[in-house]
Amino acid sequence: MNSPTSKSSTPQAVPSRLLSLDALRGFDMFWIVGAEELVRGLEKISKGGLIGVIGEQLHHKAWAGFHFEDLIFPLFVFIAGVSLVFSLEKSIQQVGRGQTTLRVVRRAAILFFLGILCYGGFSTTFDKIRLLGVLQRIALCYLFSGILFCYLKPRALVGVFVGLLVGYWALLSFVPVPGHGAGNFAEGANFANYIDQQYLPLHRYDGDHDPEGILSTLPAIASCLLGVFAGLLLKDPALTDRRKVGSLIVGGLVCLAAGWAWHLNFPVIKKIWTSSFVLVAGGYSCLLLAAFYQVVDVWKFQRWAMPFVWIGVNPITIYFGGRFIDFEGLAKLFVGGPVAVAVGPYAELVLALTSLGFGFWFLRFLYQRKIFLRV
Repeated sequence: MNSPTSKSSTPQAVPSRLLSLDALRGFDMFWIVGAEELVRGLEKISKGGLIGVIGEQLHHKAWAGFHFEDLIFPLFVFIAGVSLVFSLEKSIQQVGRGQTTLRVVRRAAILFFLGILCYGGFSTTFDKIRLLGVLQRIALCYLFSGILFCYLKPRALVGVFVGLLVGYWALLSFVPVPGHGAGNFAEGANFANYIDQQYLPLHRYDGDHDPEGILSTLPAIASCLLGVFAGLLLKDPALTDRRKVGSLIVGGLVCLAAGWAWHLNFPVIKKIWTSSFVLVAGGYSCLLLAAFYQVVDVWKFQRWAMPFVWIGVNPITIYFGGRFIDFEGLAKLFVGGPVAVAVGPYAELVLALTSLGFGFWFLRFLYQRKIFLRV
């Protein structure tokens, strides 16, 4: 029998699907579908301390800076980049680049349409439709990163990545905005917001501009390409597991150092997805991927991660599930009313735990029956 050390130092055949990647995706989605309410419930019964610090991290920075909450979206974009390496490489081998490109375009179009539905679809007047949002940004990042992956070699992809980050920095630093000049990164006064004001039609989330706006989609594609680089690393059969994990850690630390250094000149701002934000969020994403890969796929400590896997293999289902299944309302049938009165200050926490429990039960039910909603 090989020891864990010998396994880590010998190149291994790479599976077509990594359990650690599903678990990390589920961990990311976990903070979207209920973990925040759980922390809010804990805040009700705690008096500051660690829970207070965690609660603060679950609020977006108003503008410049970085909280854990600001990682959730770019981490998902990063994971999409990792995943497309495994899925598209297999598709290229089976059906060729042309058919794979068509699949990428079709999947991106479906995701984009689901994004429009997510923000109300066509239930309101035409001017209230939000063309760009979270799912739409994921769709665009997947579209352009997928096409680039199909036709460019890794070295060329690195060139595109650097070009996107440097080009975006140059646009926001040197192109003057009427009434504000060049190099102004304040909200409403920067070039990315100006482009939205002038050219983004219909509803914009922040009044006359949007946090998922037109120009800031360019560096978001770079976030997805960072995931592509991580995916290429993990899929390389010539590298040992130890080398893969070590490279992800070093890459993550380099990105963090470069991002925070760039912050001094080009602030870390999620709402306009600055180039420094790409590096900082990408650095943390690399470190999380290294940790999950080491624990789940190398050490094979997997049982603890299965609830995250249930979420991670069905992200679209749980993202839209709350619109069709009211888990909180269902939880109130069991722990609302007199139960809530009886538990007093713990009512919000009990409700959050029960709601999460129903959500996990539903996803486990789908997982055991191999029911997956994919686009």
